[in-house]
Amino acid sequence: MGFGDLKSASGLKVLNDFLSDRSYIEGLPGVKRPLGQYGPPGVADATSGSAPAAADDDDDDIDLFGSDEEEDTEATKLKEQRLAEYAAKKAKKPALIAKSSLLLDVKPWDDETDMAKLEECVRSIEMDGLVWGQSKLVPVGYGIKKLQISCVVEDDKVGTDILEEKITAFEDFVQSMDVAAFNKI
Repeated sequence: MGFGDLKSASGLKVLNDFLSDRSYIEGLPGVKRPLGQYGPPGVADATSGSAPAAADDDDDDIDLFGSDEEEDTEATKLKEQRLAEYAAKKAKKPALIAKSSLLLDVKPWDDETDMAKLEECVRSIEMDGLVWGQSKLVPVGYGIKKLQISCVVEDDKVGTDILEEKITAFEDFVQSMDVAAFNKI
């Protein structure tokens, strides 16, 4: 029983003739039989008995889901080395400092307030992480001008509430202070 050599024309003819009146070769799902046991009776088995065993041996050599102890230790050593190199490289790199650009509107009490003195008082505020920028006087109405001043602050060191407290502490000059613009840098 068997189909013969399926790589030859005679073996393919035997298989063709066998399948001419059947839709499948035969067998039950999950039941394995040697290749030579399939096919019409009376045809010599051309498959070698050692071929399936050789294929089984090849399957045993390759363990796709298993692991080799030597490779695992080498891989973990390599991984640890790369992690140490990455940590050393990251430690050398300076941390990114979050900064913000603020535009503040400082409003005086009236039109008789000395705006030069008001600006001098505001610029006298010195904090770690605070850098004052340019300023200008912007007319509000009825001859009153407000001081519009920019500054750059480090977010971790200077907050807008602290800045507002310090600016409004100059009660003789400052009525109120508003944040006109707040941009992350």
